[in-house]
Amino acid sequence: MNLPVDPLDELLARCAPTPEPPAQLAAKIRRLLAERGEAQMPTWASRLDAIFGRPSFAVVFIAACVLLGLFLAETRISRLHAAYGAQVARSYVQLIDPLLEPAPPSVPGPTRSP
Repeated sequence: MNLPVDPLDELLARCAPTPEPPAQLAAKIRRLLAERGEAQMPTWASRLDAIFGRPSFAVVFIAACVLLGLFLAETRISRLHAAYGAQVARSYVQLIDPLLEPAPPSVPGPTRSP
């Protein structure tokens, strides 16, 4: 069975063989890559700028900061309400029985020596 002659075979036969690369080529390329890598090493500021440059990350970061702020504000208000509730309870007990010794405050704070 005779296969048809492909014109590409004739072109490939006319091409000269690929010359061997110079012996120092690999070392030269490694040196150039090492120099280029050191020169283009990003700083922490450029990395941070690249991260916050993405709109999706910036939106998520802002939302996380807002949620953290709301959480911290809620915990602070909760502590203030608890302290106020304890003070109201002490005042109520003192109002009911004025001869009862007042309990020391349960809120930690600076103590004074008499």
